[in-house]
Amino acid sequence: MPQLLRRLARRRAPRVAAAGVVALGLLLWWLLPLGAEPPRGTITFSTGTPSGVYQVYGEMLRTELRKDMPDLKVRLTTSDGSQENVARVARGEADFTIAAADAVETYELHGGAGAGRLRGVARLYDDYVQLVVARDSDIRSVADLRGKRVAIGPPESGVRLIADRVLKAAGIDAERDITPESDGIGSAPGRLKRGAIDAFFWSGGLPTDGVRQLADGFAIRFLPIQADLVAKLHRDGDATRYYRATSMPESAYPTVQNGAAVPTMAVSNLLITRADMDPELTEWLTRTVIKSRDGIGAHVHSAQLVDLRTAIYTDPLQLHEGARNYYRSVKP
Repeated sequence: MPQLLRRLARRRAPRVAAAGVVALGLLLWWLLPLGAEPPRGTITFSTGTPSGVYQVYGEMLRTELRKDMPDLKVRLTTSDGSQENVARVARGEADFTIAAADAVETYELHGGAGAGRLRGVARLYDDYVQLVVARDSDIRSVADLRGKRVAIGPPESGVRLIADRVLKAAGIDAERDITPESDGIGSAPGRLKRGAIDAFFWSGGLPTDGVRQLADGFAIRFLPIQADLVAKLHRDGDATRYYRATSMPESAYPTVQNGAAVPTMAVSNLLITRADMDPELTEWLTRTVIKSRDGIGAHVHSAQLVDLRTAIYTDPLQLHEGARNYYRSVKP
């Protein structure tokens, strides 16, 4: 019996060693640079409003990119949100950005300039629609917004797209049935606190600092967006197919939700660029996005949801060549 065990051990040893070599190779591939020299130059990254998750994520990603590509300068520019971001990249005014999938498809459907040049880099995380009122408000549903002063986001924001569609599904015309305000997450919380508006829409990662900071000193409540309302949105077709009924987890804003989830809807965010962006630079950038998930996620909670298995699904955009090269290189 001891001799048999020794023979089995000798047979298994080469296989174990080979497996170890493969594992080491995969580890080194993850840690080592993609090429001999990191890309250099300057890129422009369009983010979002200063109080939103896009801006915070962009700042954190710039820090991570500096570690991997020290000679690459990343210039951040703020924006009103998804609609403006998509247009900037398509027109060549920015090189990379984050935008919600519904805004990307809307731009394409409307024949926006340069739409055919847009390409996906990664699916990042979901934006959750957050419809906020004062806790003592008599507004209990989307339908109750009729006749109220409602902030529906700047004209070029993703929030405006969503707010208009949600209101329409509830039978409310945003131009006639409410007093529409163009405040985004930068100004809407303060105006709600002062009583200048009755409610505001926001669509962003969880939690969003602007909402959390408002909740720290002012009693607020989230209005539910029920699944039947999302179903009505889907009947409109086109870009509304990217909305999914979900619930805002009770952990998002614990002091507001008191242990209760809030019915709402979500839409995925995409990291996008143009087809003419340098493939090598895009490959390096994609690698940094995936590799830095935990580091950025420690500060931007929603970034923890970036996942290699789902990052490739950038519908409605096809993957950029550089991003596709990266995903192929790490495919098991």
